[in-house]
Amino acid sequence: MNRFEKYHKAVNFLEGIPNLPLKGDYMVDKNHADIYIKRMRYFLNLIGNPDKGMKFIHIAGTGGKGTVTNMVHEILFVSGKKVGLFTSPHVMTSIEKIKVDDKYISPDEFSNIVDYLKPFIDKAYMKGPYGMPSYFEIFLAIALIYFKRRKCEWIVLEVGLGGRYDATNVIEKPIITAITNIDFDHTELLGKTLEKIAFDKAGIIKHGSIFFTTEQRQSLLKIFNEICNEKRVSMHRLPNQDNYREYNKRLATAITEQLGISSEYITKGIRNSRLMCRFEVVHNKPIVILDGAHNRSKMKATIDSLNRIKYKKLFLIIGIADNKDHISVLKQIIPKADYIFFTRFQYKLRKCAHPDELYTKSKKYMKKGAKVKIFLDAERALLQACKKAEQNDLILATGSFYMAGELRRCWFSEEKILENREAGFFKL
Repeated sequence: MNRFEKYHKAVNFLEGIPNLPLKGDYMVDKNHADIYIKRMRYFLNLIGNPDKGMKFIHIAGTGGKGTVTNMVHEILFVSGKKVGLFTSPHVMTSIEKIKVDDKYISPDEFSNIVDYLKPFIDKAYMKGPYGMPSYFEIFLAIALIYFKRRKCEWIVLEVGLGGRYDATNVIEKPIITAITNIDFDHTELLGKTLEKIAFDKAGIIKHGSIFFTTEQRQSLLKIFNEICNEKRVSMHRLPNQDNYREYNKRLATAITEQLGISSEYITKGIRNSRLMCRFEVVHNKPIVILDGAHNRSKMKATIDSLNRIKYKKLFLIIGIADNKDHISVLKQIIPKADYIFFTRFQYKLRKCAHPDELYTKSKKYMKKGAKVKIFLDAERALLQACKKAEQNDLILATGSFYMAGELRRCWFSEEKILENREAGFFKL
């Protein structure tokens, strides 16, 4: 048997969950969205409520929440705390979503927990009042069981989608809640206005917690303030910063200062914090950057970072999920590109926009003389860009974590991540 065969079987089992036919209102009716929390609580009750007895930091937002959760985890870890991290999506392999003390869950422990959960999943599916838990909900259960077994004191939770009805909102008494910037994403579920999106994300604010936000717009702050007053929660708005990176650092600093962590550990934790495919440099001369920006705010942050780098020509490799707002992403990055390669990711659980469609939507934003090619294989697009680019050029692959993660395999193998339980990063 291949060393990681059991792990891959466990992953295949979880990824096969969505192919079952829907039952009743299962993830269908937005008007009954509270069923998601009820279903998660029912499932956690079945498995012994592993969420009880741990202290939670709960972080939502449109952009930056993954970066902030990782920074907070690193700060707590270097300060000597026993800390777990749950985040999403994964970039290369599923264990990335679950971390304790700066190490991903081991493939063996992951597969063992999946095996342990299978009878409970069957019971929920066949006899539960809310149907079978979703792929994301099961992952959260795996994480909570693992954190409990590892005797974690602190848990840093990144919201999956929205906040109010996200599975992570099943936790009852977070110590700290935080919301990064608000922007348009998942509008079909969260609402068509920023105010509706902010209201949904503010659903993580609970009585007894302390709330932080980097949001600056008064109309959204009013919503947060009203909910904080209702829940009797103290609200802390962080001052305006020059760029998204500074917002994220300041938020992680404020959260951990509230917990009494010293500046020495905060500085060290932020310095140690790195994430795959968040403007990740994987090659030099030419510079190759992998980035998962897939909405307006994330792409703005990407361009902020891009503007800080000196390069001659920009080679852009871009693929975006079908359900995203393509125009809001494309109109920001396309004008900067000298060469554009429209492509796609191959991840089976998400539909990718057709490269031809992206090309059509991009035409009016292209700079004069920009050269365009279409590839159905993102790796071929990367090889073509590397062949054409000179040493002082820059290659940026962006638009989706799934595509960026697939291209990352050209430098880092999944097997190495499973062996070492860490991401591995390129050093300039």
